[in-house]
Amino acid sequence: MKTASLHSSGNTLVQKTFPVLEMTCAACAVSVESMLKSVEGVKDAGVNFANQDAWVEYDSSITSPEKFQQTVQSIGYGLVISEENKQQIKEEAQLKHYTALKKRTIWSTILEFPIVVLGMIFMNMPYVNYIMLALSTPVVFYFGKNFFITAWKQARHGKANMDTLVALSTGIAWLFSSFNTFFPSFWHERGLHPHVYFEAAAVIVAFISIGKLLEERAKSNTSSAIKKLIGLQPKTVTLVLDNDQTVVVPIESVQKNAVLLVKPGEKIPVDGMLTTGGSFVDESMITGEPVPVEKKPGDQVFAGTINQKGSFRFRAEKIGADTFLAQIIRMVEQAQGSKAPVQKLVDKIAGIFVPVVIAIAIITFIVWTFSGVENAFTHGLMNAITVLVIACPCALGLATPTAIMVGIGKGAENNILIKDAESLELAHKINAIVLDKTGTITEGKPEVSDILFAEWANTKKNQGILLAIETQSEHPLAEAVVRYLKKEQTEIIAINQIESITGKGVIAHYQGHVYLVGSPLLMKEKNIQIDAYMQDKITSLQQAAKTAIVFAEDNTAKAVIAITDKIKESSWQAIDELKALNIDVYMLTGDNRQTAGAIAAEVGIKEFRAEVLPSEKAGFIEALQKNGKTVAMVGDGINDSHALALADVSIAMGKGSDIAMDVAKMTLITSDLTSIPKAIRLSKSTVAAIKQNLFWAFIYNLIGIPVAAGLLFPVSGFLLNPMIAGAAMALSSVSVVGNSLRLKFSAM
Repeated sequence: MKTASLHSSGNTLVQKTFPVLEMTCAACAVSVESMLKSVEGVKDAGVNFANQDAWVEYDSSITSPEKFQQTVQSIGYGLVISEENKQQIKEEAQLKHYTALKKRTIWSTILEFPIVVLGMIFMNMPYVNYIMLALSTPVVFYFGKNFFITAWKQARHGKANMDTLVALSTGIAWLFSSFNTFFPSFWHERGLHPHVYFEAAAVIVAFISIGKLLEERAKSNTSSAIKKLIGLQPKTVTLVLDNDQTVVVPIESVQKNAVLLVKPGEKIPVDGMLTTGGSFVDESMITGEPVPVEKKPGDQVFAGTINQKGSFRFRAEKIGADTFLAQIIRMVEQAQGSKAPVQKLVDKIAGIFVPVVIAIAIITFIVWTFSGVENAFTHGLMNAITVLVIACPCALGLATPTAIMVGIGKGAENNILIKDAESLELAHKINAIVLDKTGTITEGKPEVSDILFAEWANTKKNQGILLAIETQSEHPLAEAVVRYLKKEQTEIIAINQIESITGKGVIAHYQGHVYLVGSPLLMKEKNIQIDAYMQDKITSLQQAAKTAIVFAEDNTAKAVIAITDKIKESSWQAIDELKALNIDVYMLTGDNRQTAGAIAAEVGIKEFRAEVLPSEKAGFIEALQKNGKTVAMVGDGINDSHALALADVSIAMGKGSDIAMDVAKMTLITSDLTSIPKAIRLSKSTVAAIKQNLFWAFIYNLIGIPVAAGLLFPVSGFLLNPMIAGAAMALSSVSVVGNSLRLKFSAM
């Protein structure tokens, strides 16, 4: 269960997600949502029919999950509030519901078949009406009892849903037919034949049950990505005890800092650090890279990855909900439960749909009854029943969430984590994309190719000072310098007075001297003298797409550090694909103009900005937006977080900082940049599926309801049979879900 603390107006708000049980249609979700919102202390709430979850943001000092559960139960639904085994309880409840629905569907279909045969072929057989009455009663009131139970609970709160329509239509048809069976003389005395519609009532229950059964199966397929991710978690682990003995325990019992043993072929249960042993680990579920990664003591391992070769022991650092895999699962769950902007409008329509349909049915009955045509009352009653049967908010309610769920699930299977439905819906509108250079276009693994000291400055002391400064710097380029100097077996010197200048470099004070390490721009600002030889070296390095870092003491440059960062192999293809999608590609970097220009030219980017500070990145995003662009920002560092937050669609590289991933609406688990055009194409196909679903759902109702009311009768004498209406209603929902499932097999 996801829990988050939010602060608003001095009050601590809590947000939790709860599985909802027994929802049968989109109007059910609207009812549950409105009831949750009506609870005192609830700030906001939302219910997703497709994944059967509700989220509630509330003041824990005023209300509680127990209150939500009581409120939801009062209108006929269940709410799982237990913190433990939430997913298991939900799956068990869904399985129980599916099994019961399957049983009801089979028996209602078995009993419905002879009723149809009798009603269509042997309608003049003696006592046929009594036989159909006996067969249809259990179908309507036993196998279809859930429709009546839910409709009654809804009515008690002044609400209505799809079950209300089914209960009204089948109940009225059964009552009308029963009256005609027991009191046929009432009609004979008026010169009319007493028609019965037991077969219509039974077929409606059977067809709608079949439709719901198919719908449940289809909905379970839309969440297959979550099931696959959860399946990556092993159920048990091998715990190493203090006496060096091992014992197999459930994964839930693992504590932080526990030492665990992983054998060849086993899945790593939690995140941690290798302590003894070594192996190769398949991390493709995180990185997308097929080549196993070598692991040795001190290396990190992640839950869900697979040990390939040797055995090793590791210390658990992140367990349960804190593991990287659990975070991925939570992101996908939250995204599949979120609503796209178009869904909010659909929810409003679904909320008023059922009352409107009931009103149309009543008007249909009144108009037909006073129309003066032969058997006007019977026609009026049957057409009113047909209107109630054919009107289906389910197709409308499933149109958006099923497409969103499948789209987000497909993204997860392709190493694209999408945080919410809004970003998935918006991504297809992107016409400008801003790429960070380091770690996005390039490998993000800078290496020092050389350190060029001035002859008079190449001393062990200066090397030790440089190592000391870079050891305390947080910049990724500093790590490369540290690695290089340690290989040279440089001895570090203790320096305590060090301060960082964001985006530019570091200043240190030692034995009365001021030392600087940073970009040539910083040296210019601080009036550092760089001789002609070093200046030529800086220029040639930058022209070769290398980054030049200057090391200076007081007012004089002592050394130039040459750092190179390889371009990712996927960058060329990704940028070409983005251009093919008519998207303008920009590159931003804090690096110097010459290096940035060389990288941009090599990968085919015409527009770039160099020597950009974090605040300037955000300003560039805003400038593009003011020019009417829908902007995507791709970055991996803390310095990208402001720009990511401002972008219309923000995309973080999964190997980047936690802050960047928290801010971004999409995260690429892989370092492969071609995932970006894949995500945009996925958005395009998902939005297309939503539009198709909504079109057919609206068209179905716009055409079906007037036809059911008898609009074609004056022209052609055609009246829609309630049985056909029931079949059409069931098929509409199945067709919408089926169209969404096509996304699973679409190309990215």
